[in-house]
Amino acid sequence: MSTDSRTTKAGDCFFAIAGENFDGHDYVGEAFAKGAVCAVVSKEIDEKEVVGQCLLKVEDTVKALGDLARAYRRHAGFKVVAITGSVGKTTTRQIIYHDLSQSFRVHQSPASFNNDIGLPLTLLGADPHDQIVITELGSNHPGEIAHLTRIAEPDIAIVTNVHPAHLEGFGDLRTIIEEKSSIAEGLRPGGIFIINGDFDDLVKACRAKGIPFKTFGKSAGCDYRAENVRSEGTTSRFTIEDTQIVLPLAGPGNVENALAAWAVCDALGMSIEDFARGMSILPPVSMRAEVLPIGTLTVLNDCYNANPASMKNALSTLAQLDANQDRRRVFICGDMAELGQYAEHHHTELGKIIVQARVQVLLAVGPLAKIAATAAEANAEYDVQVKCFTDVDSACQKLHEFIADDDIILIKGSRAAGLEGLVDKLKELFPRSGSRTLNVEVREAR
Repeated sequence: MSTDSRTTKAGDCFFAIAGENFDGHDYVGEAFAKGAVCAVVSKEIDEKEVVGQCLLKVEDTVKALGDLARAYRRHAGFKVVAITGSVGKTTTRQIIYHDLSQSFRVHQSPASFNNDIGLPLTLLGADPHDQIVITELGSNHPGEIAHLTRIAEPDIAIVTNVHPAHLEGFGDLRTIIEEKSSIAEGLRPGGIFIINGDFDDLVKACRAKGIPFKTFGKSAGCDYRAENVRSEGTTSRFTIEDTQIVLPLAGPGNVENALAAWAVCDALGMSIEDFARGMSILPPVSMRAEVLPIGTLTVLNDCYNANPASMKNALSTLAQLDANQDRRRVFICGDMAELGQYAEHHHTELGKIIVQARVQVLLAVGPLAKIAATAAEANAEYDVQVKCFTDVDSACQKLHEFIADDDIILIKGSRAAGLEGLVDKLKELFPRSGSRTLNVEVREAR
């Protein structure tokens, strides 16, 4: 199965999909030249390019891709886990995949394949002999989750959390809650619906739908509860059902993600002892609170995406990594995208949170990040060094002027900001191997 002629292989069925920049119908001939045995199209194709080839014409190739994925999902014997939420989808998916792979044949989204093209490709990419398929469902506008969940028909659906994100498309948090909770509409008969019980409005909305659900969280009364949470630098420790869990991922948000993962693993029959063993050897998730030693620096690479909630969590993680406050805290801040009319407000609030995290060097990249920098300067009652850049290239050129040995650096912004280029620049500027050992203290979570 292929939607990209550049990666089409012999035996593939090529779906010609019209995107913002390219139209797959222009590359049908190239797909056949690379060995495709069939092409699904919705437009007329130049006969000279497809002589003797198999063409299937449909009204909408994206819809056809989804219909095929649904049919395959129904035919195959695997169970489907579908994950949605404002933040934490990919990390939760990775944790579930890592732990379940100890006992089952598991397939997961190859990346954040969470839209009406990526989700079908994930399902169609699963082997018929796989036992569990783990998917992500994302959304920028109302109605998208309901559509995707009817393709996936999950056996287990989970909402990691609900925060202000993609407000440009949703408008307010109430609409976001309605959108995320609609994942339950595609559940198979007897399916399990799991939500974050720490969000009262989410719980109330789901209760109003009349669909049974289970909860996870730190709140009393949650079906799956984390207790005795402690932060230890790049690691968190907590207990579930009196079992000690050691999570080798930084930040309070990852405790939430791990608890969501446990709820799914338990529903699929995993013991808490096996879950704990798997968690102890969990690998990092690329560009999501990923702690990188670069020379003498400690870099928190969180470049994949950003919204107000994930920014707050990342800044809390930065403070956690410097529990003894003996190193400079540096924040390279990119824009938070898709906030619409609320963009200025949320970036102003971000500036206040930056000050609360006692950031000492703030490098703002982009016009919205500049708003956060201005707010930080206005609210700081201590000396904070601030520099604003228009883009990543200009920041890279001046980065050596602001970064020093032993700094702890958070790099975070929305995907469009492309801040991973600054990680590469830091590797160029600080090539020495090894890193300073983190001095940390154990703190009870609040």
